[in-house]
Amino acid sequence: MNQQSPQPQAPAPIPVASTPAEARKIAENLMEAMSTLLAVIERETELVRAGKVREAMMLEAQKSELSRRYGVAVAYLKASQKYLKQSAPELLTALHRHHETFRAMLQVNLTVLATAHAVSEGIVRGVNTEIQRRNIPNTYTAAGQRAQPGRANITPLAVSRSL
Repeated sequence: MNQQSPQPQAPAPIPVASTPAEARKIAENLMEAMSTLLAVIERETELVRAGKVREAMMLEAQKSELSRRYGVAVAYLKASQKYLKQSAPELLTALHRHHETFRAMLQVNLTVLATAHAVSEGIVRGVNTEIQRRNIPNTYTAAGQRAQPGRANITPLAVSRSL
């Protein structure tokens, strides 16, 4: 049988604003996408700070979908940027201010997540060091120096990534 693979469809054309109403609609969509995503990110930050990592992980699918929507809204804005600069510069300025606030909140979220990651990595490394210390025999060389353990004495640490 000769099966043909489906042809990839061309992406839908990105609408470009050509009227003030279309420009406002694109701006509103971007503001709504940023606000909704920011609400989820703030919730995630609160949960991670409280040590409720499992609950924070439950927001992953929602955050991914909202991030996709945000990306689409940004693409629409970029396609219409020339028109917005000419016809509604105040709207573009407002979007830039809102976006700066959005970026600042994202930075807080990334800092909290990086801190949680560093703490958990430190705990795992500490546990591994303690396990290795217990598995290494206390032997000495003929010169009275502590012998370095061979590969046979080092036991790998297995970590389950599922919480």
